[in-house]
Formats: sequence, C-alpha cells, structure tokens
Amino acid sequence: MKRRASGTAPLMFRSNFRDARKPPLEPSRRRVVQRGLTLIEVSIVLVISGLILETVVKGQELIHNARVHDIMTQQTESEQAFLAFQDRFRAVPGDYPSASTNLNCGPTPCLDGNGNGRIEAGTGGAIHEDILAWQHLSAAGFLKGDYRMLNAGVTTPSPDNTPNSVYGGYVQIVFDNAWGYSTNATPRHNIKSGNLVPAAILAEVDRKIDDGRPGSGRFQFSMYAGAGTAPPIGGTPNGCTDADSATAFWNVLSAADNCGAATLLY
Repeated sequence: MKRRASGTAPLMFRSNFRDARKPPLEPSRRRVVQRGLTLIEVSIVLVISGLILETVVKGQELIHNARVHDIMTQQTESEQAFLAFQDRFRAVPGDYPSASTNLNCGPTPCLDGNGNGRIEAGTGGAIHEDILAWQHLSAAGFLKGDYRMLNAGVTTPSPDNTPNSVYGGYVQIVFDNAWGYSTNATPRHNIKSGNLVPAAILAEVDRKIDDGRPGSGRFQFSMYAGAGTAPPIGGTPNGCTDADSATAFWNVLSAADNCGAATLLY
C-alpha cells in the first residue's frame, strides 16, 4: 500500500470548504434587511412634535396678551393723568395758559397754551398743544418720563417730546374728530394709541374695555399716525376695519398691522 505524501489533507475534509470556482452571489440576490420605526417610536415623535407646537402657540398667545395689556395700560394711564391734571389746575394739559408760572419745566420755563379749553394740533400755525400736553403732564408729575417741547415752533412728535406705544407709534392727546370713521364730524378730546398696531390687538382691547366695535363706544378706530403712514380707511385693501362706518367691525382676518385707535375722554 502506498503511503500519502506528508502534509496532504485527507480527502474526507475537502467537502468543508467552499468551492473557490463558484462565483459570489450577485448584490441583487443578497438579502437586505430594512428596519422601520416601531409604533412606540412613532408615538414618541408625535408627542414631541405636539409639545413643540403647543409651546410655540403658547408663546405667541403670551406675546399677544402682553401687547394687549401694554396698549390698555398706556391708554388708562394717559387718561388718568389727563383727568388728574384737569382736576388740579382746572385746565387741560397743553392748553393750560399758566403753565410758565405754575409748572416747573427745568431751566427753560414751560410753554403756555392759549387757554380756550381745547388741546389743538397747531391749527393755523398756532402752537401744537397736542405735543405740549405731554410736557405739562410730565412737569406736573402725573406722567412717567420727561417730555420737553423746546419751543413754540415744534410741529412734529419725537421721542423727546411725545411717548410712543409698544409698537413705536406716537401717542396723542388732542381735541379733534379724527376717530371712528372718515365722515365723523363730532370733535372730542381723545387719546390716540398711534399707528403700527395690529388690528387683532386693537380688537382684543376693544372687547376688553368697550363694545368691541371700531366705530362706536369710547374706544374707536383712528387714522392718526404722528410722523408715519396713516392707517388705511375701513373697507379698503388691508383696511383695519371692514367698513368706513359706525357699524364696522375690526378686520382681524386681514392681518392689518398699521392700525390705530382712540379713547374718547368726554
């Protein structure tokens, strides 16, 4: 019997090795396992998304409510200052003819109004009592801030002589008929919020303190803009109200953001 050469594996073990002559499996025939999200993972994602959305909505609601509160507070404080001044001096701020004698405006004496009982907006070249009113209220201690009207030639509101709202529009105290709707012919003393306020904010203020209508009650629409662009008349494209009339509604759905209002004093 012949002996096998040394180092040669027995034939019985060759079946344990892959035949090197066979080609490897094609990529298309390989088994590919794809793992999707489980129901628990999907639920977690939905919960997190819901929490994020709720946080955003709550944040927007908080900002909205804060702005409504700011407008309401400024209107109330201005009205209280006006009434307190009137009670003490038996005159209205800005129109007060004895301001230079009875009020301390610092190094420069206070300017006097003409004493006709109305806060006028410089009609016919007269002094702008609507700007002077803030100096009188400030000097009398009824208003926060230090507002100064440097001379009788000032005709434009600015940060040093007139307060502004949280939206940047200049506030105004004046005797006029620029409130409610364009055909209003009844002048009254009023406190204007200034422009640049969204219609939705004014609508909410109106619902909280008045009748919710921009053409009636004590809180009404106003086109006053100070030194800026006047709010559009009701019923026009991007108008703050849906009509130019006493029966109008605030045009909240239009997303109008250059609006104003006025609180009627008496």
